[in-house]
Amino acid sequence: MSGVAPTTPPILLGSRNSRLLGRLRPGGLFVAIGSAVVVFGVIGFLIVTSPGWPQVQESFFNAEIFWETLPEITRALWKNIQLFVLAEAFILVFALVLAVMRSLPGPVFFPLRLMAVVYIDIFRAVPSVLVIFVLGLGAPALQLPNVPTDPFIWGLVALTLLWSAYVAEVYRAGIESVHPSQEAAARSLGLSRAQGLRFVVLPQAIRRVIPPLMNDAIGLTKDTALVSFIGVIEVFRRTQNAAGGSFNFTPYLVCGLLFLLLTIPMARFVDWLVARDRKRQMAALAR
Repeated sequence: MSGVAPTTPPILLGSRNSRLLGRLRPGGLFVAIGSAVVVFGVIGFLIVTSPGWPQVQESFFNAEIFWETLPEITRALWKNIQLFVLAEAFILVFALVLAVMRSLPGPVFFPLRLMAVVYIDIFRAVPSVLVIFVLGLGAPALQLPNVPTDPFIWGLVALTLLWSAYVAEVYRAGIESVHPSQEAAARSLGLSRAQGLRFVVLPQAIRRVIPPLMNDAIGLTKDTALVSFIGVIEVFRRTQNAAGGSFNFTPYLVCGLLFLLLTIPMARFVDWLVARDRKRQMAALAR
């Protein structure tokens, strides 16, 4: 038996042909397609044959109103994209600062850890709409000099404060997943604690948490619609105006489809990142 090369258990090297379809055997693709057609066909049949379907179709699936409101609502989506890009840039930086503060060891850094913990606990506990209302309506009402009153800015600030708390915890999980021996090795090479954190720990931690960071980005994309409550004319507020003007709910269908087109590619990108990381881990285990 000594001359036989050890084999890696199949569970370690097993691959999935598709995260959606699972492991496919010969003919499995046709079975999957057939079962999907049957299931969704039955669901569709039950919906369109229900007694109230004509009213629902007229209220939510009016083709004329759909194409009439699509250009206007699509243009309003640009405001949400602006909010998302700016907020995400600030969140990634601020959340990393919070995560580092919470991860600092020793009693001398206790005040910084306490501030980070209090901040994260508060903004994860308070409803998002409440924070947006307080900042978007309360801050401009103070009429302080040189304080902006633009609701877009306060919506951006609120989203940054809210999501930084969640992303900080993702960063912290990544930092804690790096084995302490990595930092010890950095110190043995003459690096300071700060240099070890910057050049050794953080690069590994951030690389490990990219998929959950992308999931948070998807959540942030949807939450940009909440700034409509403080007067920002973005896609959801434009949808409300269109629905009120047409006395029809079809514009909400347009809004939902636009968010699907915005978030589904991001979700598939997350799946690709997870699959790539799994393949890398399997390759490392196979060595």
